[in-house]
Amino acid sequence: MLLQQPGLLLIIIAMLLILIIFCIYPVVRLLITCMTDTDGNFDLSSIRYVLEKTNIGTALINSIRLGVVVAVLSTIIGYIFAFSLNRTTMHGKRFFHIIAMLPILSPPFVISLAVILLFGRSGIISKQILGITNNNVYGFTSLVVVQTLAMFPLAYLNLKGVMESMDSSVENAARSLGAGRLKTFLSVTLPLSLPAILSAFLIVFAKSLSDFGNPQVLAGDYAVLSVSAYTQITGLYNLRTGSFMAMSILVPSMLAFFIQKFWVSKKSFVTITGKPVGAVDYISEKHIVYPLFILCVLLTAVIILFYGTVLWVSLVKTWGVDMSLSLKNYQFVASSGSGKKSLGDTLILSLIAMPITALLGMGISYLLVRKKFFGRKLMEIASMIPFAIPGIALGIGYVVSFNSPPLLLTGTAAIIIATLVFRTLSVGVEAGSNSLRQVDKSIEEASTILGANNFTTFTRISLPIMKSALFSGLLNAFVRSMTSVSAVIFLVSVKWNLLTVSIMSAIESNKLGLAAAYCVLLMGIVLIAMLVLELLVNKGFGKRRRRNA
Repeated sequence: MLLQQPGLLLIIIAMLLILIIFCIYPVVRLLITCMTDTDGNFDLSSIRYVLEKTNIGTALINSIRLGVVVAVLSTIIGYIFAFSLNRTTMHGKRFFHIIAMLPILSPPFVISLAVILLFGRSGIISKQILGITNNNVYGFTSLVVVQTLAMFPLAYLNLKGVMESMDSSVENAARSLGAGRLKTFLSVTLPLSLPAILSAFLIVFAKSLSDFGNPQVLAGDYAVLSVSAYTQITGLYNLRTGSFMAMSILVPSMLAFFIQKFWVSKKSFVTITGKPVGAVDYISEKHIVYPLFILCVLLTAVIILFYGTVLWVSLVKTWGVDMSLSLKNYQFVASSGSGKKSLGDTLILSLIAMPITALLGMGISYLLVRKKFFGRKLMEIASMIPFAIPGIALGIGYVVSFNSPPLLLTGTAAIIIATLVFRTLSVGVEAGSNSLRQVDKSIEEASTILGANNFTTFTRISLPIMKSALFSGLLNAFVRSMTSVSAVIFLVSVKWNLLTVSIMSAIESNKLGLAAAYCVLLMGIVLIAMLVLELLVNKGFGKRRRRNA
């Protein structure tokens, strides 16, 4: 079949080669680096060194412990949020949803910065309100707080989707048979949600394991694998031991990801009809709604407090010394060569990576869903690998893979763009695949029967069908490119720097006002991009629909 379509065959071969080079090869090279010496000979001395001379055992246990606690708390909070917004008559649902999205649209360490500003040695609450001058804000407890607040939206979004698609007639039937609200929840709603709950737990657990920004800022003496690997490379200049530590993160992180992807996703419960048929019996009892409302308000207040603090500090002249309002930090960003460069570089690289990621994701999803070919499973797995592995492991993998001919990319914009593209690719592939599966392929077959080739069918039929997935892919690619830190921290150079790396440097140099200004600018750019992308996608496809009508 494919031999009769040479153009399609060439596209499939090209896609597979790209995925092998940028998704599989870096992981293989990372593994080889751990097990060979500088001459390429088999050598396990670096592994023995890590096991005998470093804190890898403690760091691994600490990372898993942190991941489990954060995953449990994030899943509980995410479930409460999802249940409250989808099963009750609570007011302010839209507002709560928007606030819950803030941690996703911002750099991962914004909340860490806010914790230092509020509870550090010069913190508003710790020093100025409580009078504590020597408060130690670093360590396990602070990491749990910031990672939970940063990652519970991932659990919330996962569970929200399940709540919206769940057949409410099953719950209505339980109520009709005399079951109370608690009985209905425990016997119907909660069991139907269990696969999504486990899925949310695994997603957050893997995300916590791979998190670098928050531990780098707040871990202190609490050793975790991501920071330990970074220290081995940047502090001790030992790429081999750092690579092995990165591989150590890879094992539990990828295990959690693939359990979620290939096992939990197949354990979902479905109804006989396949679609919700009954109106949701929203919970209106005050003794249920009011406590849930209070919990949502408290969590929302904490998020607003943290992000409001970052905004306030960005407008303060000198934090802890002169608290008068000033635009000094923003003026520095505007006038500083390094500030303007990192902001400009981030925008340029993100804008280049965004359409490549989205269109490549749509193309791969089309091939996976609509075409049958040898290597299809390889394409699916390869597109997921960069997302499944920790960012710091991917970054090290790119360093060791593309630092010599014929793939000499180190120090160039190309290596950063490639990292941003393939780190986010699987989200676009998943969104596009889900969109295509909802549409009967006979629509595309009709286009082919009428004489359209594969390219025309894809651009005129399939791509418009994937409009929402395209918007999601564009937005997700831009947001992740703008806020990425762990995957690119080893790849920035004198020629190309990123805003998140500048923020990290400002925090480490105790320039908290400058770091806050960078964060506010970054979040503002992301919010503007959301509005512009939505307008462009709706306008573009709206014109096409009117033209085809």
